[in-house]
Amino acid sequence: MKKRAYVFILSTVALLTACDKPERGNTASFTLPEGNAAHGAELFVKYQCLSCHTLEGYERPAELDESGVSIALGGKVQRLKNYQDLVMSIINPSHRIAHGYDPEIVVRSGESIMPSYNDVMTVTDLIDLVTFLEGQYELQPFEYTEYGLYY
Repeated sequence: MKKRAYVFILSTVALLTACDKPERGNTASFTLPEGNAAHGAELFVKYQCLSCHTLEGYERPAELDESGVSIALGGKVQRLKNYQDLVMSIINPSHRIAHGYDPEIVVRSGESIMPSYNDVMTVTDLIDLVTFLEGQYELQPFEYTEYGLYY
């Protein structure tokens, strides 16, 4: 009986130590599925992103130009280097405040003045907005995560 218990315990330990745990926090290869950039452009306007941001090809409506903030989006920028930075800047705008902006203008009580849309936007909206904005930046090359069909 003791021999079986030892064999069972050793087998279990061997199996558990053989299994690799996934690395936590490593999102370097994670991407959202590709979305609809045209719908993302509509969302960019709907969520009034132009009240604080500028983007080539988009004119800031006069009624939205009261914030005193003008953060340029798109092109080749130092503060947004890869796809993950782009996604994070939408999901958690206070994660990292871009250098070069006056903290007294873009930060209130330690948080970015950019509102959180996490309780407003659907996942599909987020995917589409990211797809739209991704096309506006010169990001480091990356490969999309391949998602299979799930039933």
